[in-house]
Amino acid sequence: MGKVKINRILISALSSGSGKTTMTCGLIRALKNRGLKVSARKCGPDYIDTMFLRTALSVRAGNLDPYFTDGEVMRYLLASGSSDSDITVIEGVMGYYDGIGGTSVSGSTYEVARETCTPVILILDASGISVTLSAMVKGILDYKKDNNIRGLILNRISPAFYDRLKGLLEKECGVGVLGYLEKLDEIEIGSRHLGLLQPYEIDKVMDKIDITAAGLGKTVDIDEIIRIASQAEGLDPEAPARLGEVLNSEEADRIRRAHPVVAVARDEAFSFYYDDNIRLLTELGADIRYFSPLKDVSLPESTQGIILYGGYPENHADTLSENRAMLAAVRNAHKAGIPIIAECGGFMYLSDSLTDAEGNTYKLCGCLPGAVYNEGRLTRFGYMEATALTDGLYGKAGTTFRGHEFHHYDCSYNGSDFEAHKPGRDISYRCMFHTDTLAAGFPHIYAFNNPVMYLNALLKMIE
Repeated sequence: MGKVKINRILISALSSGSGKTTMTCGLIRALKNRGLKVSARKCGPDYIDTMFLRTALSVRAGNLDPYFTDGEVMRYLLASGSSDSDITVIEGVMGYYDGIGGTSVSGSTYEVARETCTPVILILDASGISVTLSAMVKGILDYKKDNNIRGLILNRISPAFYDRLKGLLEKECGVGVLGYLEKLDEIEIGSRHLGLLQPYEIDKVMDKIDITAAGLGKTVDIDEIIRIASQAEGLDPEAPARLGEVLNSEEADRIRRAHPVVAVARDEAFSFYYDDNIRLLTELGADIRYFSPLKDVSLPESTQGIILYGGYPENHADTLSENRAMLAAVRNAHKAGIPIIAECGGFMYLSDSLTDAEGNTYKLCGCLPGAVYNEGRLTRFGYMEATALTDGLYGKAGTTFRGHEFHHYDCSYNGSDFEAHKPGRDISYRCMFHTDTLAAGFPHIYAFNNPVMYLNALLKMIE
């Protein structure tokens, strides 16, 4: 097919808290207000930011993470997932060069921009700083010559000071300043222990985004951003060889013919998932049927497999525990041998009980023997790589995946069928349950890292 034109821009910053998400949401809204069809991507493993973009702005949103996938797969995901969009807006993570372990650029926003050949707009928090900002920008530009930075936007700055600082930055740094956004408390998006608040928890979230978009429309050169995005080089939408072998395999064709019904939990308690996982399931032939463990009393008709992704079950433990019909439905499906994938919050739901931060204990599915409890601190955080020690739903012993963990709850028994390692650190531990019909544990898994695992799980569902 050859390369296709994908207009795209990446929004990054010097550090977290600089306004990347606020700016990204406002820009997407401003572009949509112009009648453009917009898609979005998030650098790194965060599933809450993509949920925010997907829910609040009604755009297709996925991830780009160099730790999970190589450059070929990232370019494929970006090209094939953006082909029907006028422009794709990518939100960076942390500071532009901040990578895994805090000691390299590996896994950084810079690596995403480099591997996907995407032009970058750098957001600068200009509150409480002036000439020093020029020194910081010059350092960012000099650190890597292939930085792809094509413009700057100043955040939290007064109109009067903007004109002076814009001239200084452009003169000393040689990069265009495309505009600014004043400091407005009413557009700040609150945070909670897992990152950004979920969209339905933010008061008048659409008003916040609309105010930001209106501000950008007045004080930022949106036309220039579109022009810069249009200069991005073309990308190949064809799946790279290793992924293509899975998607075009005889096993995948068999799954597509069977079109198995896969029940995926999705409600206020279970909303942490990678859009790209759903995409891969669909491309492999799954018939996705969403259900609510909070509100529904039965699984979707003809369910052949169940997926329980993460979320905040601890915030809804009373309602989940009271919905005995759904607990029984999942428990009976497990006993009947229907394959189940459960990650983090979904793993907690399958446990025997959950004790919240106030000491209240709630009975849950009881499919797994452990009791979940609040640690009062962050239990595990960051990337991990795990290897199966037993044959099971995801494949033979030796099957590996890369995932991410971030949870304040723990379990009295987390399983021991995988050996996990932290990248760049001498830390290893056992985790997860892995049987012929079950893959469950705290790690969140990005399926495109090892798509054979989903292929194997779906094959089990159609037996």
